[in-house]
Amino acid sequence: MTYVDGFIMAVKKDRLDDYRKMAEIGCMVWKEHGAIDYVEAVADDVSVGEHTSFPRAVKLEDDEVVIFAYVTYPSREVRDACMKKVMKDERMKGDMADMPFDAKRMIYGGFKAIVEG
Repeated sequence: MTYVDGFIMAVKKDRLDDYRKMAEIGCMVWKEHGAIDYVEAVADDVSVGEHTSFPRAVKLEDDEVVIFAYVTYPSREVRDACMKKVMKDERMKGDMADMPFDAKRMIYGGFKAIVEG
C-alpha cells in the first residue's frame, strides 16, 4: 500500500519564487531516489478557522502563504531508503539560514494509505 509524507508550512510571499525553485529541485531529487509523486501546492481557498485550520497550524503571518505538500512512495520501505538518499544528495545541501520558510513552524509526518482511488 502507498506511503505518503505530508508537509504544511508558511512561506513568505516575497520568497515564493525562491521556494518554488527549491521545490523543483526537491521534486527531481525525490523522484530520482524512489518517490512516485511529488506535489507542492500554494493555498488558494484556505480560511482561518475558529479553532483549527491550516493558517492556525503554521501560525501564519500577514506576509506569508500556506504551502501544502506531499510525496508518495510505493511503500514505507521505499520511503525510508529514499529519505536516506535524499539527505545525502548534494543538491539538497544549502544554507538553512536562507530558507524561504520557517522550518520551526513546518508540520510533517509519514502516513500509511488506507484508501486509494
